Amino acid sequence: MKTPWNFSRYLPLAERFLVRGRLPALLLAVMRKSTLNGGRLGGLKEDLRTMQSLCMAWWRGEYRAIDRQALLAVVGALLYFLTPFDAIPDWLPGLGLIDDLAVVAWVLRTWSGELDKFRVWHDAQSPALRKDLERLPVAERVDRKAP
Repeated sequence: MKTPWNFSRYLPLAERFLVRGRLPALLLAVMRKSTLNGGRLGGLKEDLRTMQSLCMAWWRGEYRAIDRQALLAVVGALLYFLTPFDAIPDWLPGLGLIDDLAVVAWVLRTWSGELDKFRVWHDAQSPALRKDLERLPVAERVDRKAP
């Protein structure tokens, strides 16, 4: 299947998010958006949760057995999902999430082998670790001291 239109420009952004340690912030934002749009996501809500767990496991160093391009595609799909102004702006009622869901579905299909390996690994972990991987980092408040 052909790469979704405009998706390739999100891969360098995904690389920058990984290199700069911005993955937790991205995952929190995706969680907020998926919670707000839960009813419109249908069956992909669970797939988004799997993608988030994969990213958390990678970020924490628990799971590194993933192809770098697959990881970039997953992070790129999450960035695409989060971006309100993509191929179809998210603010268009009934249409805005169609392209987002198409990109997520494309990544799921293209990298299904890598995602299946993660699911097997995830299911073999202790219940405590699985729960920990599904818990996203808490945004920390940074207080600046007055000069």
